[in-house]
Amino acid sequence: MTPAIQKKICTVGSYAVGKTSLVRRFVEGIFDDRYLTNIGVKIDKKVVIAGGRTVNMVVWDLAGEDAMTTLRMSHMRGASGYILVADGCRAATLDKAVELHQRLQEPLGAVPFVLALNKADVLDQWEVTTQSVDRLRAAGWPVFLTSAKTGNTVEDLFLTLAQKMLAP
Repeated sequence: MTPAIQKKICTVGSYAVGKTSLVRRFVEGIFDDRYLTNIGVKIDKKVVIAGGRTVNMVVWDLAGEDAMTTLRMSHMRGASGYILVADGCRAATLDKAVELHQRLQEPLGAVPFVLALNKADVLDQWEVTTQSVDRLRAAGWPVFLTSAKTGNTVEDLFLTLAQKMLAP
């Protein structure tokens, strides 16, 4: 039997986009609609099977970036991949995710990533347009319309990232 491999992944994005809720849905299978601010980093683990391999995913849930706080690049050190998270109801959070992706390219290099456009359970309230999503997909971005509340595509999001991290 092939030994399990460990992979560090980070969730990054603006504040209040659902990073912690997505991680809790993935790791614990639960959703809590109370907003809990992450003031630094919270680390969780979950074992998944991806591409026939056992992967110990160590998920670093990083505090959101806003006008008062910036992403600490030291938290990203050693990451095998990352999840950009944006709130579909706030278009500015997608702009921030794109900006974060650009900032992460130099220190991390070609590390796999996926984009979670969260709050797909309330598509009628979205500011993010279909055209914006189509442009990102056309540029090769793996985009998932997620809902931490319902669990929609959350597992797929993490498993896709795991598979991308295992690819040669």
